[in-house]
Amino acid sequence: MSLSVRILGASGGIGPGRRTTSILIDNDILIDAGSGVGDLTLEELRRIRHVFLTHSHLDHIAFLPMLADMVYSPDAPPVHVHGLPATLKALCDHVFNWVIWPDFTRLPRPDQPLIRLESLQPGHSIAVEHREIQVLPARHTVPAVGYSVTNSDGAAFAFSGDTTSSHLLWPALNALPHLDLLMIETGLPDEMEGMADLAKHYTPQHLGEDLAQLQHRPRIAITHLKPGHEQAIRQQLARSPHHDGMIFLHGDERFELGAHP
Repeated sequence: MSLSVRILGASGGIGPGRRTTSILIDNDILIDAGSGVGDLTLEELRRIRHVFLTHSHLDHIAFLPMLADMVYSPDAPPVHVHGLPATLKALCDHVFNWVIWPDFTRLPRPDQPLIRLESLQPGHSIAVEHREIQVLPARHTVPAVGYSVTNSDGAAFAFSGDTTSSHLLWPALNALPHLDLLMIETGLPDEMEGMADLAKHYTPQHLGEDLAQLQHRPRIAITHLKPGHEQAIRQQLARSPHHDGMIFLHGDERFELGAHP
């Protein structure tokens, strides 16, 4: 059984052909809900049963309220939204608050809402049918996590979320039994190291140094390149010893990850 990973959005900004972060797993699990969600059909949206949020920044949650609005009906099955307590609180305080958007965490009824909020912490594992989702540590300007997804046949995908260097992330990745595809951010070029430190994003140099800690040999997919800096980031990553086979994500891209014994 393969693990289907569809990258709906992977840009660090907006503009023609750019979509912000969202990843569809096997048609029913969404990791982050950026503007890439807007390219799904209504039928595809209705299949989503779980949303795993990495953090509360707008480019990762912006289309969650629209998704809720599109799939809502009085008898719709619930959509389970997983995230850190701080992320879920931000959603309640600033989005589903009847001012910015209707509170789908209480509609159609408080005891049977469309959006069911479920908190998690780094190190947690959640079983969703034949897949295990593990919560990975991340280091960003707000509380943040990444995720790995492994199916019952051993196919495995991991996403760093937005993060800078973290001494906790790499041991967590190395502890996975297998890793086929690692999607990891590089938001700014090396010459903007000061800004990257403030914004808690990777630069090519820092990512190259940290990739040396990875014991697996997955395909590396680079995400979250800030518009206007894409060429510089690609050129600088080309100097990394891990550059061979590195993928630079753009719009709608799909990966079918095979089974492992």
